[in-house]
Amino acid sequence: MTDLDQLPVAGTAVLLRPASEGFAVLLMRRPDRGSFAGAWVFPGGKVEASDRRAAAEESDDARRAAIRETREEVGLTIARPVLLSRWQPPIEAPIRIRTWFFLAEAPEGDLRYSPDEVAEAVWLSPAEALSRHAAGEWTLFPPTWVTLHQLSRFDTVEEALGSAGVAQQFSTRVVETPQGTDFEWEGLRLRTGTLPWMIEPI
Repeated sequence: MTDLDQLPVAGTAVLLRPASEGFAVLLMRRPDRGSFAGAWVFPGGKVEASDRRAAAEESDDARRAAIRETREEVGLTIARPVLLSRWQPPIEAPIRIRTWFFLAEAPEGDLRYSPDEVAEAVWLSPAEALSRHAAGEWTLFPPTWVTLHQLSRFDTVEEALGSAGVAQQFSTRVVETPQGTDFEWEGLRLRTGTLPWMIEPI
């Protein structure tokens, strides 16, 4: 068994809802304590014993965790979330968790979020979320930023969902440069030394 096999696993749900102009994505701000303190993230959390099934694929356990966490954190029950990506943390990360991202159309209904895990939650376009980060109003971590950047290419929920189904693999490498810290994946580099962040092929 390798070090990668022993990492804890989590599931994250990226929820989409049709809007007057395209679609909106659900983002929630974590409380100013604990994991991702004060950052804006998608619903999700670690795989628990209740999510596991004998001989199941890791991604299927993570999908069940994403569904459960979404229900617990924001009060929405999602159906048939589609596999989007898998994020492998860099070796420098103080807490290393392998996370599977899933894309789902959100059901109708108001948000009922857990105050212990969610300080606030909003629906907004990917472009607006990226703009708030670029203005220094929001804190986004690289996996959230990259996911929003990719979603911003689509005009409708249907287009976004149609792009998913096979997990894009992101094994993160940290690169220190004179301008600051960059993050690299196969074929991509995210430059985070200044705002706004920039993503480019490598």
